[in-house]
Amino acid sequence: MSSLTPADFASFYQGFDSPVSRFDCGRKCAPLNGGEPVCCSTQNAVPVAERAEWNLLRSRTDLWGKFKPYDAPTRKIVAELENTCVAIECKGVGHCERENRTIACRAFPFFPYLNRRREFIGLSVYWDFEDRCWMMSNLQVVDKKYVTEFVATFEKIFAKDPSEFDTYVAFSATMRRVFSRWQRLIPLIGRDGSHNVIAPGTGEMKTVRPGSHAKQGPFKSEAAYRRAIKAEGGTVPVEGLAAI
Repeated sequence: MSSLTPADFASFYQGFDSPVSRFDCGRKCAPLNGGEPVCCSTQNAVPVAERAEWNLLRSRTDLWGKFKPYDAPTRKIVAELENTCVAIECKGVGHCERENRTIACRAFPFFPYLNRRREFIGLSVYWDFEDRCWMMSNLQVVDKKYVTEFVATFEKIFAKDPSEFDTYVAFSATMRRVFSRWQRLIPLIGRDGSHNVIAPGTGEMKTVRPGSHAKQGPFKSEAAYRRAIKAEGGTVPVEGLAAI
């Protein structure tokens, strides 16, 4: 049972409010996702919040409501949730209230990565979205202030809710198995903002140059990106990214 309270989440929100970068990365993925950023669509992922966080959100905004499953997979997701959690959805990117984003919204596309020694060593990515999330192929734009706030917030969450810590221990182990099978290095932004790769089999970590992480899917090159947008019938964003 989680000991986190609505007041805890209000505090987390205050301490974890910096954008992931100085630029609106959603403009890069939206043309490949029907005009919406990947992280703002329940067609890609169903947001899940602890009930304490849901209670906080209900007390301060009408932005969020309970998620309504629309097919068999989403019904299964909702049915399998623990009673400490609730599936929710917002009104959409056009109605976003940045101060009322969930912890999951603020953290995406990252999760706290824990090594085999159960040490929280940095941020890695939800790899299932790497073919749709521009940020995962452009980690060099992640701001150090964001990393600092991410780390501090999850340290507080883990201190108050050990079950969350165990969840990410298991998820990190899953990532190692997947990337070992793929024979790929795990991308990691260290707690100090450094850029690294991890060998999934041995756990060996090596620091790399920002911008040198492997790019995936339609983000492998500008030409591949433009082809993918054309195939989707979208419009290529103008050069540069709007500041947040």
